[in-house]
Amino acid sequence: MDKRPNKFTELIHFFESLPENERRENLMLFAKKADKWVPDGEINYCIQDVRKDEHCTDEVGIFVDSTNDTISFRVSLGPKVQTLTRAIASILCEISEDEKIDHIQAIKKNDIQRIIGQELVRLRSQTVYYILERMQEALVNLKEK
Repeated sequence: MDKRPNKFTELIHFFESLPENERRENLMLFAKKADKWVPDGEINYCIQDVRKDEHCTDEVGIFVDSTNDTISFRVSLGPKVQTLTRAIASILCEISEDEKIDHIQAIKKNDIQRIIGQELVRLRSQTVYYILERMQEALVNLKEK
């Protein structure tokens, strides 16, 4: 049984149905929506992990809001963060809204590859998985609290 969020599965099928040029156009649209997911200064997030990792071009902040059994993510992305990373961050924030923790943890690297396509994975290597890894790391930290 597929535990990942239904919204995410729908996005995978949508992106897989697109030719490469339309896939990239849609990723650009998601990247442009990344500012929608900046953290709200009024919310006291249970996880706030802001840092610049060695292989990253700029600082990335992962913020987790947890209510009962569900979570929502917000991200802060420095101005040098690349477009594809912005797109992935936007997608993951959108599909994680009020989602169960185990559903987000069920997302696999292969799922990201299915959205962005083999060509971009080849060009960008492991950096395409960075946001997913950071979000799942934050959830592990949340469970340990």
